[in-house]
Amino acid sequence: MTDTRHRPRPAVAAFLRRSAPRTLRGRLSLVALTTAALLMLVLTVAFNAVAQHRLRHQADDELRTRAAAVATTVDTSGPTVRVLETSHDALLDTNVWIYSGDRLLEGPPNAGRPTRVADALAGRGGRRCVTADVDGPLRLCSQPVSGDGGGATVVTALDLSPYRSSADTLLLGSLALDAVMLACTYALTRLAVGRALRPVRTMTDQATQWSAVASGERFGRTRHPAELARLGTSLDALLDRIRTLLRHERQLTGELSHELRTPLSRIIAELDWWRGRPRTAAQTHATHEVIAEAARSMRTICDTLLDDAREGAPSAPGTADVLATLRRLTQGPGLPPHLTVIADGPPLEAGVPPALVERIVSPLLANACRYAHGEVALRVHRSPDGVRIEVTDDGPGVPPAFAGQLFEPGRRAEPGDGHGGAGLGLPLARRLARSAGGEVTYDPGHAPGARFVVTLPAGWPFLGGAASLRGARRAGAG
Repeated sequence: MTDTRHRPRPAVAAFLRRSAPRTLRGRLSLVALTTAALLMLVLTVAFNAVAQHRLRHQADDELRTRAAAVATTVDTSGPTVRVLETSHDALLDTNVWIYSGDRLLEGPPNAGRPTRVADALAGRGGRRCVTADVDGPLRLCSQPVSGDGGGATVVTALDLSPYRSSADTLLLGSLALDAVMLACTYALTRLAVGRALRPVRTMTDQATQWSAVASGERFGRTRHPAELARLGTSLDALLDRIRTLLRHERQLTGELSHELRTPLSRIIAELDWWRGRPRTAAQTHATHEVIAEAARSMRTICDTLLDDAREGAPSAPGTADVLATLRRLTQGPGLPPHLTVIADGPPLEAGVPPALVERIVSPLLANACRYAHGEVALRVHRSPDGVRIEVTDDGPGVPPAFAGQLFEPGRRAEPGDGHGGAGLGLPLARRLARSAGGEVTYDPGHAPGARFVVTLPAGWPFLGGAASLRGARRAGAG
């Protein structure tokens, strides 16, 4: 049999799901309320514990003060303990017991149970205090009195009802204050979270609208707090991807409609001609062949264009500001002080995402910093093939005998030279560059030191010109 004793009942689980807040503001407000409730509970318990301890300490001080006053009326200098008569006997005898050893000398009349508690307290000796419930809370303290005639003990008692009442009043006041603070905390949290999330709702609506109409608006043009600025940057990147995908989709749709128009026209013409008048079996067979050939042509066109779209539109299309990406790479720790980034000409964009540029250049930069004597340079300029990045250092360079094995995985010129590395950085850089349509090469003619050259395809609008040229050629061919 299945043990279901520790499983929550379906009704309880359903109630918890229904009662849980559905909005982020409600959940954050609930978390803040729960945290504040726990904190106030701890503070309330601690405050009331300290208050009760303080009130008990005050009661003990008052009892000992009274015991000291009563002790001045006890004469222990003779052979026996005597209680002296004073003008304040009525005041001192209230809830006061005087003992000589275990013998009661004086005490309040008709005390009953308090007297038995006082007897037990005096019999234990020393300075002690106890709390007894005798027709209400009663605090009793014993005070020994020493002398030549033998020891005496004074026991005083005090009703704790006023102190308990004060403690209860403090507890009720603290609970009322806790309730007010929790209500204020919940209200202020909901208000603050609602105001903080208002720009997020606005940005969400704007992102939906902009993505639907392929707008050129971006969140980075509006001032936001740091957290929302990061969100805006992510949304801008998402909108850029959507715009790029929409551009590829429009391009693919236009090319498909243009290329498929001719075979579709042939199919429609053959069907109209075949239905126009009765045909022989041979003519019908010829019509079928023409239609089949047009269908095969359409399939070939679709396969070719779709394959080209898959190669031309990767999963994360985008462009990279090469200079900004390289400067971001040079801001990491552990780099040499003489590290320069030089750009020849206007700002250049590569037709690959910034993350891919970083992954291509990072192994080359790390290799240069590892072997450089003190100077490393990154130079960016335009090349006939797109964008050219040169990584140069003033180190010992690559041995000529090892230059042919430089991009082989796991190979190093001198494994015992004291520098870390597994010989995988340069092969990885070349493989990533080639996957993006670029290349990584080593310049053996550079001296002293080493120079690696990265070539990447140019980004938009240069690719846009190539795409327009390809579309024009296809249109001319059609």
